Amino acid sequence: MDRLEAGAIHVPGAAVRVLKRCTSTNTILLAGHVEQPVLLAADQQSAGRGRRGRRWHSAAGSGVLFSLALPMRRPVRELGGLSIVAGLAAVSALRALGTAEVALRWPNDLLVRGAKLGGILVETRARGTGSVVVVGIGVNHRTVRGLAARLRRDVAALDQVLRPLPPRSAITGALGRELLGALQAFDATGFEPFRGDWDALHADSGQRLRVRLADGRVVAGLAEGLAADGALQLRTRRGVRTVRSGRVVSAA
Repeated sequence: MDRLEAGAIHVPGAAVRVLKRCTSTNTILLAGHVEQPVLLAADQQSAGRGRRGRRWHSAAGSGVLFSLALPMRRPVRELGGLSIVAGLAAVSALRALGTAEVALRWPNDLLVRGAKLGGILVETRARGTGSVVVVGIGVNHRTVRGLAARLRRDVAALDQVLRPLPPRSAITGALGRELLGALQAFDATGFEPFRGDWDALHADSGQRLRVRLADGRVVAGLAEGLAADGALQLRTRRGVRTVRSGRVVSAA
């Protein structure tokens, strides 16, 4: 198996730790005392989570699974666009590795030709006048037979689009470096400098979307970019609607 090696995960400015198996790298880092950037990677997570408590499925050694935690000066109320920033950083890192077709679906699903390659979970907690941010990333490294059928959706993996396939430690390092730089830039400048990158990396730009809101209702409209806080803007029959919490269920 392609084992993770902490010494092979190069993320300057962050302490790197590797676990063979754990519950959730996000949960572990959120429970700790974060004074400097920390990257925690795992070969397998028994309780990996996606957005809204969904389970993240990954067989042992088949995925790139890690979380990056760091303190921020900005308070939690100013972190609305952070999931977009993390998603843009992940897409940028993967494209630099050679996955030219990877794109981002609002707010932070990683897609290849419409199939899900990975996902991102951002969690925060207040600390004094600032905050602690934990960003978890899960990317399918190798194809797992039967996973698409179990999930009832199209699934992609890096071994389908990268030749040769880099080891997981190298991919973790590339994602971690890009992510740490983006999070530190966000802490210094806010979300606005990142908005211009969205259209180039957005999988559904200009398409008609159906978005399931947090309360279960579905709203449809044309994707029209992002609001100043990273919320999705949809042009509906009644005008532009801003969606801050939801999930894209279809695009056409």
